[in-house]
Amino acid sequence: MPTINQLMWGVRKEKKKKVKSPGLGGCPQKRGTCLKLFIRTPKKPNSARRKVSKIRLSNKTKVTAYIPGQVHRLQEHSNVLVRGGRVPDLPGVKYRLIRNKLDLDALLGRTTGRSKYGTKCLKNNWK
Repeated sequence: MPTINQLMWGVRKEKKKKVKSPGLGGCPQKRGTCLKLFIRTPKKPNSARRKVSKIRLSNKTKVTAYIPGQVHRLQEHSNVLVRGGRVPDLPGVKYRLIRNKLDLDALLGRTTGRSKYGTKCLKNNWK
């Protein structure tokens, strides 16, 4: 409940919500083109070689996106589909690439968590 003194200063303003993936411009996915592919090492407790790509989106913004999975055959000028979702141990990486769309192929031989890597169901495994 506001006091009279607070009401004299004017109407209270609502806080603006912070957008977690501003490069997408409110869209769930955006198409982009790879400009550069490189490898980054994660923050302190973890140690690995994470595959990352610099991408120019269709709205002319440049973002860095994480390439999920073990292997990929991306090159410069490859067309990819980008979604939101940060990588916790890579600072500044707020986007991920979607596998099995455009030039980024699915991860073959995957049996668990297949939907994240675009792998189809192998009927031989279900008995």
